[in-house]
Amino acid sequence: MKLVRYGAAGKEKPGIIDKNGKIRDLSKIVKDIDGEALSPAGLAKIKKAKIEKLPLVKGNPRLGPCVARPSNFIAIGLNYAEHAAEAGMKLPPEPIIFNKAVSCICGPNDNTITPKDSSKLDYEVELGIVIGKRASYLKKEQAMSAVAGYFLANDVSERVFQIERAGQWTKGKGCETFGPIGPWVATKDEIKDPQALNIWLKVNGEYRQKGNTKTMIFNVAEIVWWCSQYFIMEPGDIIVTGTPSGVALGMKPPKFLNVGDVVDLGKARTREGQRNRFGSEPAGRRPQRLDRRYGRNHGEAVRIEQQAKGLQRVPTVIGDQQPERLCRGTGRRSRRREWRSKGRGGRHDRIW
Repeated sequence: MKLVRYGAAGKEKPGIIDKNGKIRDLSKIVKDIDGEALSPAGLAKIKKAKIEKLPLVKGNPRLGPCVARPSNFIAIGLNYAEHAAEAGMKLPPEPIIFNKAVSCICGPNDNTITPKDSSKLDYEVELGIVIGKRASYLKKEQAMSAVAGYFLANDVSERVFQIERAGQWTKGKGCETFGPIGPWVATKDEIKDPQALNIWLKVNGEYRQKGNTKTMIFNVAEIVWWCSQYFIMEPGDIIVTGTPSGVALGMKPPKFLNVGDVVDLGKARTREGQRNRFGSEPAGRRPQRLDRRYGRNHGEAVRIEQQAKGLQRVPTVIGDQQPERLCRGTGRRSRRREWRSKGRGGRHDRIW
């Protein structure tokens, strides 16, 4: 089965892909594609439904994150030997486990926001795992029984936040919209061997990554087993399993993403996948005017130009204090500021 969530952000409905590739509504069968629906009982309930008699979803609706409200978003680092080599790191003796913030999760084709102060934005195509039942201290032979299905993911990363600043990888991995997942959850009956999948990623139509899950250092069963030794995983929790070589960080010179770039990723021999546009605001937000000269919004670009011309925003000081007034009708204090030109005696425009 291929399980989807469709509709406006925050208002997604559960669905299933029929034999013709169309979405059928599952709202009368399950409330959402969440931990309850992905449990053995939930999947059995969906499997009993007669798909061809379910309501057909018209049009081409937005696809939301394929799993609703996971309690854990776990990620595995350096799980392909070639990727570890291009990153200049040693092969790990056991999985490198870190967390992505669940708040970074978004739909497979949603726009990706460039974080403030970002300068080294990167991509990572990965196979994702969905947990179907509670997993804690599993035996190795029990690991696959805890898996409900698989999905496609882009582990979007900001390399300065991740590597060049102190601390753990999490802050370079969990920014808003850094976790597009989907387009759907493929249950285990859809994928006979998760270690025989070709995955790929393109940037602006150019292939950057081509890999096969058979080259993973730790396979799906080993990853699930290792994770269960450290923490409890509940139905609906998700794990992304690492990326093959070809990331921007490993290129010489590096080719990091810019505002306006389009990233496509998917599974070989199919058109099923994701498309992420970078640098845009998500649906429902007030759009910003993007200035390509600086890769930033228009207001920020104006500020950069003013600094270059010798203009500087400075407070107007009277004696040793800032003048303060109450904003009309609000009761809040405001500070008077002005734009003052360096070296142009007294020329300025006051703003309140």
